[in-house]
Amino acid sequence: MNVSKGTLAMVLHAHLPFVKHPEYEDFLEEDWYFEAVAETYLPLLDMMEGLYDDHVPFSLNMDVSPTLAAMMEDPHHAARMTRYLDRSLDLAQRETRRLQADDELGPVADFYLQRLGHLRHLYVERYGCDLLGAFRRMMERGGLELMTCGATHGLLPALRRNPEAVRAQVRVAAADHERHFGRRPLGIWLPECGYYEGVERFLADEGIRWFIVDSHCLRYAEPTPAHGVFAPVFTPSGVAAFGRDGESSKQVWSSKEGYPGDAYYREFYRDQGYDLPFDLVRDFVQPTGYRKPTGLKYYRITGDVKLDQKAPYIPGAARDRAAEHAGNFMFNRERQIENLADSLGRAPIVVAPYDAELFGHWWYEGPDFLGFLFRKAAYDQDVFRFTRLSDYLRDNPTQQVARPATGSWGDKGYFEVWINEANDYVYRHLFHLADDMTRLCDEYPEAEGVRRRALNQCARELLLAQASDWPFIITTDTMVDYAHRRVREHVLRFTRLADQVRRDVVDESWLGTLEFRDSVFPGIDYRVYRGHP
Repeated sequence: MNVSKGTLAMVLHAHLPFVKHPEYEDFLEEDWYFEAVAETYLPLLDMMEGLYDDHVPFSLNMDVSPTLAAMMEDPHHAARMTRYLDRSLDLAQRETRRLQADDELGPVADFYLQRLGHLRHLYVERYGCDLLGAFRRMMERGGLELMTCGATHGLLPALRRNPEAVRAQVRVAAADHERHFGRRPLGIWLPECGYYEGVERFLADEGIRWFIVDSHCLRYAEPTPAHGVFAPVFTPSGVAAFGRDGESSKQVWSSKEGYPGDAYYREFYRDQGYDLPFDLVRDFVQPTGYRKPTGLKYYRITGDVKLDQKAPYIPGAARDRAAEHAGNFMFNRERQIENLADSLGRAPIVVAPYDAELFGHWWYEGPDFLGFLFRKAAYDQDVFRFTRLSDYLRDNPTQQVARPATGSWGDKGYFEVWINEANDYVYRHLFHLADDMTRLCDEYPEAEGVRRRALNQCARELLLAQASDWPFIITTDTMVDYAHRRVREHVLRFTRLADQVRRDVVDESWLGTLEFRDSVFPGIDYRVYRGHP
């Protein structure tokens, strides 16, 4: 089979901020993780297992951010994830009985019952609640390349005032990746695809070979890349930058122009948690007492109609549409790559990066789409092949040298989502804490015992405060109070700990509480803020 005309790299960015609240029996924001596992990460693993079992070749690039990995390995989250699935199954069982005589909604309820039972079996029985182990095994089989991200998804260009803060985001992430997956990462998803000239030096120090930028960062590179975004460039530090292809991204990403807006796909915004009488969902939402999504969504997008006019969801028809759209995506990439090969005079690479949660959580049929795409491409075309980006660089070691332009993805492409009048107050606190962290390293270069634990916890609190998720949430006006609260709490915890270290009166009981609650990076060494390995 001749597949020499070009390559396609599918890239998934798997990230959630670290949310852990053991002080509450239930906490609404912890559902972000449970919903993502049930609707994205378990289905993606299931899809890849099916490909592997059927001997279908595939190549997928994916990062698991360190904060998401921290939740995947935490016994607290494992126990609550199992409880979430059990509660969902119980609700689905009651719904199946309630709707057994309903010819339209009864089959949908039964579909959810069967699916949730399968997901629980995957999580508890097959994977033993160990998602990191499941991803590692898939990586070791060869189809999946796992890369890293910033330690807590800190927007690196916004942190560059203190180089130690940028280095810590990269170094802690690389070390944590090696701890989880047994090897150093060769690639990194720069948080928010945020790039500035010079950040690649920190990547090179950790052995990272490549990263991804949005298309305009390559378009305005110096000198201008001869092949646009359809070939990587090597930065002066030797780390490669791949550019995002706008055409393939928009075709999948856009809910209006892309596939996810199709009338037969599941409607995200209508959920039984809000449709049912409260007494019927009380057990699912307790003890918060507030309505919330259940994941049982019985209706399809239908068209431009109000939520109460949506037509019932038909899982089989939606799956058929996913297969059709996978074929259409494959056809479009064939034509795109053929045209590019002719015009460029060389084999192009098309890099198509997406948020992982698009596949399953936002676009319920997304994992089916990916599975169909890999299957169709393996047998129904000979124009392109899928690639892991590290493999591409191994096979194509000679590329143009250029300096990408500063930028990010997101609205307008230049950080405005994360730095604006609603959230810019955050950064002066982050700058102050980063400066103080480096001072603490100078003051206590070889701390031991409780003081060392406290300084390590200072490093964790600083990293958690730096998460770009909090400014993003403030901008999008979703869980704004929670985002403000998280920034404030991490700043105050750092400040109190630093004061206790300097006065040599560390409250060991309180420190233990923080180590349990903010339990990321168990092996962190605070001296990372002074370049310590």
